[in-house]
Amino acid sequence: MMLQKMMILGSIAKMKLRDLFTDEKGEVNIVAIVILIGIAVILALIFKDQIKALLETLFGTITKKATDAVNSN
Repeated sequence: MMLQKMMILGSIAKMKLRDLFTDEKGEVNIVAIVILIGIAVILALIFKDQIKALLETLFGTITKKATDAVNSN
Protein backbone atom coordinates (compact mmCIF):
# COMPACT_ATOMS: atom_id res chain seq x y z
CA MET A 1 0.00 0.00 0.00
CA MET A 2 2.81 2.45 0.94
CA LEU A 3 4.74 1.55 -2.22
CA GLN A 4 1.71 2.35 -4.37
CA LYS A 5 1.30 5.77 -2.73
CA MET A 6 4.97 6.53 -3.30
CA MET A 7 4.71 5.49 -6.95
CA ILE A 8 1.64 7.70 -7.43
CA LEU A 9 3.40 10.65 -5.79
CA GLY A 10 6.48 10.00 -7.94
CA SER A 11 4.34 10.00 -11.09
CA ILE A 12 2.68 13.25 -10.06
CA ALA A 13 6.08 14.82 -9.39
CA LYS A 14 7.34 13.70 -12.82
CA MET A 15 4.29 15.21 -14.51
CA LYS A 16 4.73 18.49 -12.66
CA LEU A 17 8.42 18.67 -13.58
CA ARG A 18 7.66 17.87 -17.22
CA ASP A 19 5.02 20.63 -17.26
CA LEU A 20 7.47 23.05 -15.69
CA PHE A 21 10.18 22.39 -18.27
CA THR A 22 7.85 22.34 -21.28
CA ASP A 23 5.99 25.52 -20.34
CA GLU A 24 7.20 28.23 -22.75
CA LYS A 25 5.38 31.25 -21.33
CA GLY A 26 8.35 32.39 -19.23
CA GLU A 27 10.92 32.17 -22.02
CA VAL A 28 9.38 34.97 -24.05
CA ASN A 29 9.40 37.26 -21.01
CA ILE A 30 13.07 36.52 -20.33
CA VAL A 31 14.01 37.30 -23.94
CA ALA A 32 12.03 40.54 -23.83
CA ILE A 33 13.72 41.58 -20.57
CA VAL A 34 17.19 40.84 -21.98
CA ILE A 35 16.41 42.88 -25.11
CA LEU A 36 15.12 45.81 -23.04
CA ILE A 37 18.22 45.75 -20.82
CA GLY A 38 20.40 45.72 -23.95
CA ILE A 39 18.54 48.72 -25.37
CA ALA A 40 18.92 50.59 -22.06
CA VAL A 41 22.68 49.92 -22.03
CA ILE A 42 23.07 51.06 -25.64
CA LEU A 43 21.10 54.26 -24.95
CA ALA A 44 23.18 54.90 -21.84
CA LEU A 45 26.36 54.57 -23.90
CA ILE A 46 25.05 56.85 -26.64
CA PHE A 47 23.88 59.57 -24.23
CA LYS A 48 26.69 59.09 -21.69
CA ASP A 49 27.90 62.70 -21.83
CA GLN A 50 24.40 64.18 -21.56
CA ILE A 51 23.53 61.90 -18.64
CA LYS A 52 26.77 62.82 -16.87
CA ALA A 53 26.10 66.55 -17.34
CA LEU A 54 22.53 66.17 -16.09
CA LEU A 55 23.62 64.25 -12.98
CA GLU A 56 26.36 66.77 -12.20
CA THR A 57 23.85 69.62 -12.47
CA LEU A 58 21.31 67.82 -10.30
CA PHE A 59 23.79 66.89 -7.60
CA GLY A 60 25.30 70.38 -7.69
CA THR A 61 21.85 71.87 -7.13
CA ILE A 62 21.08 69.41 -4.34
CA THR A 63 24.39 70.13 -2.63
CA LYS A 64 23.88 73.91 -2.91
CA LYS A 65 20.33 73.73 -1.54
CA ALA A 66 21.44 71.48 1.33
CA THR A 67 24.35 73.77 2.17
CA ASP A 68 22.06 76.82 2.06
CA ALA A 69 19.53 75.06 4.31
CA VAL A 70 22.18 74.09 6.86
CA ASN A 71 23.85 77.54 6.87
CA SER A 72 20.59 79.49 7.15
CA ASN A 73 19.78 78.01 10.58
